[in-house]
Amino acid sequence: MIANQAKQLASRPWLDPTAIPQIVIDGVTKSYASNTAVDAVSLSIYQGEIFALVGASGCGKTTLLRMLAGFDEPTQGRICIDGVDMRGVPPHERPVNMMFQSYALFPHMTVESNVGYGLRRLPLDDATRRKRVQDALEMVQLGPLGKRKPHQLSGGQRQRVALARALIRRPKVLLLDEPLSALDKKLREQTQFELMDLQDKVGISFIVVTHDQDEAMALATRIAVMYRGQIMQVGTPAEIYEFPRSRFVADFVGTTNLFEGSVSACQDGLITVRCAETATDLLVDDAGTYRIGQQVWVALRPEKVRLGKQPVNGARINQLRGSVWELGYLGNRSTYQIRTTSGKLVTVFTQNERRTAEATIDWSDEVFVSWSADAAVVLQT
Repeated sequence: MIANQAKQLASRPWLDPTAIPQIVIDGVTKSYASNTAVDAVSLSIYQGEIFALVGASGCGKTTLLRMLAGFDEPTQGRICIDGVDMRGVPPHERPVNMMFQSYALFPHMTVESNVGYGLRRLPLDDATRRKRVQDALEMVQLGPLGKRKPHQLSGGQRQRVALARALIRRPKVLLLDEPLSALDKKLREQTQFELMDLQDKVGISFIVVTHDQDEAMALATRIAVMYRGQIMQVGTPAEIYEFPRSRFVADFVGTTNLFEGSVSACQDGLITVRCAETATDLLVDDAGTYRIGQQVWVALRPEKVRLGKQPVNGARINQLRGSVWELGYLGNRSTYQIRTTSGKLVTVFTQNERRTAEATIDWSDEVFVSWSADAAVVLQT
């Protein structure tokens, strides 16, 4: 038991009250005239994390990354790395390096020269410099391509060159601004795993800025969801997805069905929500403190919903009747939009487990959507 707890704390240091964060962002605000890009953000990031900042364009995530890099200074608050206040410390003296979204490779230089560019001011002899460059190229699996120019590389290879250049000075923290956005879908998914393997190998902290929720979910140990310069929620991918704390987070991360209503009963961990949109009461398992009449939202992920042509019987089951309004076939799964008898649209994901060209449930079919009380969450805002 004790050994398991110690292992969990080692892999999740944020759960350990005695653990010391590597990066402390304390009440940081960044304002430009009347515009506040980052608003009183506080975060603790631990050594060895892949920490993702997620949000829509303009939410402040890149501004926060630039302040960590030293390209911008906070208007208020402080940023500490390994216990050292970074105020006034220029970018080249910080124990961080940044990989830009555009990769910013020099087109006239070879891959070797691009990767070794960051070593030009270090007091290294030529043999040491060449070895550092070759080691960096081998680390990203580009050893044989050192003599090529950037235009002779694929998009994924250029991304690796930029990554090797960012790592060659052996920073304590690597900052990545939309690192995979220039790659196609299949290559992006492949590179996500390569990036995780590389981070595990070098053992330093990665802070990743992305607007792609799927990318953040795949990469990160923890995610901070930002909105209008503020942190809405911090948690592991599973916590963010399964237990959102606000309607915004539930709606932003992944796909969700949201039902607005008011609490009509609370007893034995079961919340009853009277919902005009569905013309019925919804049952949700929840240990939160709610009062009768309180306005709430019920958030339900599409994959938690069962879809069938026959009604389902059982205790603590929610069930709505409707018809197939929209249908999208995505290969591994199908997405259904069900218009219920009350007019509310409910999104349902079904896994395509059998090889068949015929849909089990097709356009305009009369169906029942059902889910158990423990499949949804109740949100107050």
